[in-house]
Amino acid sequence: MENNSLSPYRYICLPLVWLALSLTKAALAAAGPTPDAIRAALETTQPVAHTSEQGRRVITRDELAWFYAARGHAPIWSEQPRLDRLQEAILELADDGLDPAAYALDEIRALGMRLAGGGTLAVCDELATSQVYLTALLHLSQGALDPAVFEPLWRSNGRPAPLIDRERLLMLAADSLDDIVAGFEAARPNVLHYRALRQAHATLRSSLADVHWPEVPPGATLREGMRSPRVPALRERLQAEGYDTGTGEPDSQAYDTALIAAVTAFQQANRLAADGVVGPATLAVLNLPPGARLDRLSVNLERMRWLAAEHRSNYVLVNIAGARVSYFRHGEAIWDMRTQVGRATRRTPLLASDITHLTLNPTWTVPPTILRNDKLPEIRQDIDYLARNNMRVLDAGGRPLDPYSIDWERPGNILLRQDAGPSNALGQVAIRFPNPFHVYLHDTPSQRLFDRDQRAFSSGCVRVERALELVDLLVEDGSDASPELVAERIASGRTSNFNLDRPIPIVMAYWTADVGEDGSPVFYPDIYRHDDRILAALRAPAKAYAIMSPCASAHS
Repeated sequence: MENNSLSPYRYICLPLVWLALSLTKAALAAAGPTPDAIRAALETTQPVAHTSEQGRRVITRDELAWFYAARGHAPIWSEQPRLDRLQEAILELADDGLDPAAYALDEIRALGMRLAGGGTLAVCDELATSQVYLTALLHLSQGALDPAVFEPLWRSNGRPAPLIDRERLLMLAADSLDDIVAGFEAARPNVLHYRALRQAHATLRSSLADVHWPEVPPGATLREGMRSPRVPALRERLQAEGYDTGTGEPDSQAYDTALIAAVTAFQQANRLAADGVVGPATLAVLNLPPGARLDRLSVNLERMRWLAAEHRSNYVLVNIAGARVSYFRHGEAIWDMRTQVGRATRRTPLLASDITHLTLNPTWTVPPTILRNDKLPEIRQDIDYLARNNMRVLDAGGRPLDPYSIDWERPGNILLRQDAGPSNALGQVAIRFPNPFHVYLHDTPSQRLFDRDQRAFSSGCVRVERALELVDLLVEDGSDASPELVAERIASGRTSNFNLDRPIPIVMAYWTADVGEDGSPVFYPDIYRHDDRILAALRAPAKAYAIMSPCASAHS
């Protein structure tokens, strides 16, 4: 006997519909999706939270009920063409880095075949299909995972997490039933970064069947002038990705100039140290298979869905993994520069705050961790380190102490403060915003380090290349004063604070893939090892998100 219920919808990322005793399982499975049956099923469904225990975003009972109430509880999915359009839209989720199978693609296809054969749907099929539809729109618009669970931003007072406009989403869903593919397109973040990254993901995904990147065997670090039996595999690997390795013999074992140039270009594209040397870090990225790169793009598409909700008209955005900072005016990036960020052992925090003031010609009070781990060993070795670096020793109350009177093996409760000047660690300006981590953006005398491809050097603060240009933008948009006034105060050499009349939002986030000017993907090192957890959650076993529907066992 044919089972008229599409059960289980085992891949949907939300717990659906515990139906109460007023409808038996068998009656529910057999009932057609009439308005009365739909209303009764929804009225007896238990509520669920907005986020599952696994951190997945879900559609609630009340949202599903609103969706049907707006249509007078009329059935939605009893026509095959509409199910066909839903299948088409779900298939396109693959280019968003989402797995179509996670949205019951096979089950919906089976429903369409049933309708084509003259069959009908049960109320369970109707409700579950609507949950697929609404869930896909939610995940496409805001992300499948809750960032508060997987990659939370610390937020300053007055900066609550952006709320999902679920009512707008439900209205979009209702308005798009006659053109579901267009509705999915409208739900996608309308952000340049997202659209470009999606296109890069689609291009790589479509080429995977034709891609073969040979593995480069492990061995000693390759440097200019060396010969190695590993060189032919290296040349073949770079050629497979389109790099020009010269016209030498393909089996030559010489690590020659043309091959070094190809390696350097590869390192630049992947934000590695562009030195032409094939060491462990470069070898690891060379041997990253195409599928792993596709996974990296999927993870960062999810992050872009999160970040879309953080966009403001004017704001500063820091990519910690990419070690870059951008200034957005009226939603468009008008300035972008390199940064230096916290090393893996002293991480730059993820946060959302508001830039409130600038410290011009700042002094620098050495944080306790840096004092203990970095400065004290230097001073113990040579006390003249203090004078060379314009550092004064202070007691806890800020009163000066004679450095020669201190037992530097047990210095007690002291402070080190570096005077303002050309060698000050904060350069000419510090850009301040409330946070409990004592971090800020600042200028730096260590300009040469910006030329490095990997720039995780700091103790948590963010050093900004050409920081005075960012200061001008902040003053233009955040103050009634002129940038020239601030420049004069900096030129004076005196330490002072400059308050912004209109605080400028700042978001410090983390993403490990971007798109170059030619549209090709650019990968940043996952310096804090965040990617694997997000990927595991996106690819979690289906049973973790099974719909707990009584329809599944109605005929057992």
